[in-house]
Formats: sequence, structure tokens, C-alpha cells
Amino acid sequence: MSGPIHIHWFRQDLRLADNPALSAAASAGAVLPVYILDDIHSGNHRMGEASRWWLHHSLIALDQALGGKLVVMAGDPTEILPELAVAISANAIHWNRAYEPWRITRDARIKAQCADQGLKAQSHNGSLLWEPWEVLKKDGTPYKVFTPFYRRGCLAAAPPRPPLPVPPRLNIAELDNHIEGARAIIKLALLPKHDWKDGLAATWCIGEMAAHDRLHAFLNDGLHGYKNDRNFPAKRNVSRLSAYLHWGEISPNSVWYAAKDRMDAGFGHDDDCDHFLSELGWREFSYSLLYHFPELPSKNLNQRFDSFDWCDDPVLLNCWQQGQTGYPIVDAGMRELRQTGYMHNRVRMIVGSFLVKNLRLHWHHGESWFWDCLVDADLANNSAGWQWIAGCGADAAPYFRIFNPITQGEKFDAGGDYIRRYVPELANLPDTYLCKPWEAPSDILAKAGVRLGETYPNPVIDVKASREAALAAFSALRNGS
Repeated sequence: MSGPIHIHWFRQDLRLADNPALSAAASAGAVLPVYILDDIHSGNHRMGEASRWWLHHSLIALDQALGGKLVVMAGDPTEILPELAVAISANAIHWNRAYEPWRITRDARIKAQCADQGLKAQSHNGSLLWEPWEVLKKDGTPYKVFTPFYRRGCLAAAPPRPPLPVPPRLNIAELDNHIEGARAIIKLALLPKHDWKDGLAATWCIGEMAAHDRLHAFLNDGLHGYKNDRNFPAKRNVSRLSAYLHWGEISPNSVWYAAKDRMDAGFGHDDDCDHFLSELGWREFSYSLLYHFPELPSKNLNQRFDSFDWCDDPVLLNCWQQGQTGYPIVDAGMRELRQTGYMHNRVRMIVGSFLVKNLRLHWHHGESWFWDCLVDADLANNSAGWQWIAGCGADAAPYFRIFNPITQGEKFDAGGDYIRRYVPELANLPDTYLCKPWEAPSDILAKAGVRLGETYPNPVIDVKASREAALAAFSALRNGS
């Protein structure tokens, strides 16, 4: 192929529209589209099973959009990319920036290698509305509280750039003697052997087109009433865009402007749209924290929690992981996670609080389990979220704020639709006892077909006693004893 060839390195930007790096590469000549599975540099944050399942199907969709010409490899990008550039006489390599510490280190190394070869390597912002180094306090330090970060930082900065179209002239270069497309994707062996992948397949449509369909479905059916109804797991007022954003099948810019356009056109309430946009702001906040505090996934942001008196009980941890705690709203959430690779955000807070405050198990256990099971497992969001729940992170929920799984279930799943869906063995219990089946008279349990300790577990702990124990442990930490 005559003329300049630029490599576009796909990472977490598995889309054609609003892809700044792809657009830059396409504007300069032919493009060799490349994806490299890097399990070498990721260390402890090698992708989990649910993430690998999603990635497989997302790569299939991307390859189809590229006419079956996606070059797919596995290995070390610091070796593969320079070698590819030499093999095809590439003029440049383009990619969209990622913010995980291990990726920042690796990408800097690649840029240095390219400079040594006289090869242009250019990174772009295709993942965030604002770069982490753009949103800082007046003294140049990063924000640790969300509201000023979003209101004084993000909204006071220049508005996000408008989304870009699919490159109008996308001339795809081909690599000689290389397996491309679906066959190469299959060789990555991303699909898990667990049978729970069948539940994932029944839950999700994957790819760039599916991402935009999901966005428009939410704007049409879920945005109205979002501010309040997003807290109820049985309602439709959640976007379910987190996985699509994580994998870059849709950009935050596309979501931001689609929501604002809907508001400007007079559809829906401004409060609902503002609240939805602020949730995109929380995503930005998590990435800012990860960028400025790269040890966020492993170390408490509030260091006094380093001496917190955590418990160590593998049996209780397994009960939590499998949704067998005896608290229906907790078990429903954990089973939703295992069946669908997703969990409603309100329920994430409930199950997280139960793990770190009632069971008093370290938040690392929750972060690790979510990392393996979530299709939207994102290092920034997952780490910041678990530190928030545990009370040791930025703008965190105070440790003494403990979600009661009984009252939370009664308030946010009053009709029991969510619990009955994921804990079907309790489906015939009356609403009065659905969140606390141990209080049901024996005749009502028998009529509902519930045998506590057999068909459904008794509570693994007492919420009142465990709450008092958690508060005592926090008080000892606070008092330095």
C-alpha cells in the first residue's frame, strides 16, 4: 500500500465514532488497526473473568465494523508495536490515553522507544471529559471532595469537546501473513469456562451499536425521574452504560452531549439531567483520584485505617460472595452480580456496607470479587467505590454510616420485585417478611415453602450486634487505642 501508514492501537476505546486517536491516524493516511492483549504488565490487575468475556464479544463487534481487518495479538506491546511499525514502515502510532498506573508506565516506555526509532507516538484523550491534570484546586493540588471537584473544577473549566464522527475516510491497511479478525480473537481464549457466562449472554448486547442503543433507550425511558428513581433496583431509571463506557464502546462526550441535547430540547426535567451528568462527574472524580493517588487500589487513602481491626473469616466471605448471607437484599445483589456481571448502584452500597461493616471483612475482598465478576470492572471506579464504602477514601461515607440491610430492602424494594427475581426461594413470602424471613411465623414460612437453614439460610450475623461491634472498632481506631 502506497502512502503513509499510521498504526491505531485500540485499548479501552473499542469504537469508531468519537475516537480521537483513530480520527488522527485516519486523517494522515492508511490505518493499521491493532489490539494487543497485555497480561504481562497488568500484574495484580489482570482482567477478571467477566471482563474477559465482555472483551471477547466487543472485539468481535469491532472487527466486524472494520470489515474483518482488526489485527489482534497477545504479548508485550513494548516489543510488538515497535516491531510492527518497522514491518509496515509506519509513520506514527496513535492511541487514546489510559490512566491505570501500570498503563501510564508502559505507555511512557513505548513513547521513549518510538522516539529512539525516530517514530512519532501520539496519545489522545478519548476516555474522559476533562484530563486529571486539568481539574485542580487553586493551589495546584488535586481535589479530594467530589462536590467542589465537579462544581468548581469540572463545570468551571472549558466544556468537554463535542464528539467526533466516524472518520469519513477510513482506509484500512492490512498486515501480510497474519491471522486477522475473529480467528485471532478466538485464539486469545478470553471466554470463561464457568457456566455463569450464559447469564451474561442473556443480559447484554455488546459493541458500539449496542452502546448507542442503550443510551437512547435510557434517554427515552429512564432519564425522566432519574434523580429519585435511580435508587430503586427494580425500576428502569438507571443507564446501565458503565460497561460500555469502560470498554470505550461509547465515549463520555457522546453521552454528555446526548443528555444535554435532550434537556435543551425540553424533554425531561433539568434536575434529572443534571443529576445524570453529575454521575459522569463521579466517574471523572474516580479517575482523578487514581491518577493523583496511584496506590488507590491497594492502600487506604485515609492512612489511619491502616490499623483498623478487620476480621478474617473465609466462611463468612464465601457466604457473601455466593449470596447466602440470610439477608435477602444482600443476597439478591450478590446473585445479580454472579448471574449478570452487573449490580445496581444502590445495592452495591448495601452489599459493600454489609461486607466491611457488618462482617468487618477488609474492603480488598470486595474490590477483588467485584473485579472478577463485574463486566464494568474499572480500576478507578472499583477502587474509589470500595474506599468510599469502607470510609477510608476520598469524600467517603463516614464509617459510622452503616446501611441496615433490612430497612434498605424495605425502603428501596418495597414491592419485592428485585428480591423475588434473584432470590426465588423467597418468592412466595408476603412483603411484610420478605426482607426479614426469620421473623415470619412458622405457618407462613411453611405456606411459602421456605425452610430456614435448608432452602434459605438463617442470617450469618446479627445486624444490630455487628453494627455495635463495627462502631466499637471504629471508636478504638479514632481514639488511637
